[in-house]
Amino acid sequence: MGVELRFSHGTIEVAGLGRDEELPQGRWDERSGNHRAPGLAYPALVRHFHQLGVKIVDHARAYSELELSLVDAPAPRPFQVAALSAWKQAKHQGVVVLPTGAGKSLVALLALADRKRSALVVAPTLDLVRQWHQSLSLGFSQEVGLVGGGEHSLGPLTVTTYDSALLHMEHWGNRFGTIVFDECHHLPGESYALAAKFCIAPFRLGLTATPDRADGRQNLYDELVGPVVYQKSIDELAGQYLAQYETQRLVLTLTPSEREQYDAARGVYLSFIRKHAISMSGPNGFAEFIKRSSRSSEGREAMLAFRRQRSLAFAATEKLRVLHELLHRHRSDRTIVFTQDNATVYEVSRRFLVPAITHQTKLKERVEILSGLHEGRYRVIVTSRVLNEGVDVPSANVAIVLSGSGSVMEHVQRLGRILRMQQGKRAVLYELVSGDTSESNTSERRREHRAYRRGSGLLGGQG
Repeated sequence: MGVELRFSHGTIEVAGLGRDEELPQGRWDERSGNHRAPGLAYPALVRHFHQLGVKIVDHARAYSELELSLVDAPAPRPFQVAALSAWKQAKHQGVVVLPTGAGKSLVALLALADRKRSALVVAPTLDLVRQWHQSLSLGFSQEVGLVGGGEHSLGPLTVTTYDSALLHMEHWGNRFGTIVFDECHHLPGESYALAAKFCIAPFRLGLTATPDRADGRQNLYDELVGPVVYQKSIDELAGQYLAQYETQRLVLTLTPSEREQYDAARGVYLSFIRKHAISMSGPNGFAEFIKRSSRSSEGREAMLAFRRQRSLAFAATEKLRVLHELLHRHRSDRTIVFTQDNATVYEVSRRFLVPAITHQTKLKERVEILSGLHEGRYRVIVTSRVLNEGVDVPSANVAIVLSGSGSVMEHVQRLGRILRMQQGKRAVLYELVSGDTSESNTSERRREHRAYRRGSGLLGGQG
């Protein structure tokens, strides 16, 4: 007696069993008259039948061994060796958590070289895909496939975006034995999780600096890629493997006119949400506010008031004055200014004559701006949330957070942008907060990370 395994649209079809037999993660499919399991169950199915002594005719596996040897790779640091060892001990599945700039990509290259299987690297942005394509090409001195951003060249060693992986994995999810999910905190999302489920790769590595998610879905790592097997945080590596750094929180005051406008707008907004018993701290609070505000003129007025009070806090007069002082103080440094919204990005860009990067910036222009910052042609760039991850500017050493969300992940990512080690480098992150506004609570929430308990200070006006 034997069974046949076939890969079909992201699933494994198991032929040769009676309908009442049980399989790991599998169930009987009336349409095909076979058992069926998600693609990621492939390794468990193979182990199951081997343990039972059942012969397998394997038509599912389309990946092969691949000669992967690193060329002129830097010697791994002790924590990178430890991370790789932990991943191997976890049967080559799991998540490695390391800060931005600590060399997560080298851990991945070492893992790919260790497994020597056809491999796919999945990254969230085209910037990161470009960086991975370069790292893989140089690291292994061979041609690397690319899927995404208008390119579609699939090879034994390929890099792609999460969006493209979701689109294509049901067709080529059996072609890779190793898969690397970069910035894997994106993976547990309802859509992207399917890309992991459609892939049969027995060897899985997740990389991230910020494993936790606001929706709590990080508990899906175990199923999709494996548990967290190794973790180091920013403060553990600063000074030896990351740049020394400090953080400064500057609490600033609104002008009398701004205060009057802010209080009036916030009053309209708060009155509406109280009247309709909307809990903005709940998981669906903002979605409920949007829904309710669209139903009446009163609601639309509340939404305009909500946006008005946010814009007053985000780009307050005192913030822009202090920003001017900080840019002058750090005129010889390389500075990234972060904001929460594009409107503030463009206001800062016009006022201080510095390049801006938003989601509307074309890739070619974005590359030119980032190269200009790295090479010193630009000393300052301003951006919204698009550079929270996926940018490698080793020379950047100053970050100024003009505004942001309450996300701890976002705040840690922004700090990570300036921590890549360079000789004699010391980094500083400034957080500008409009006191006695909703921004004060937002700031407290996003600073709930151990990286901000070290070398931090409080400066500025009254809160």
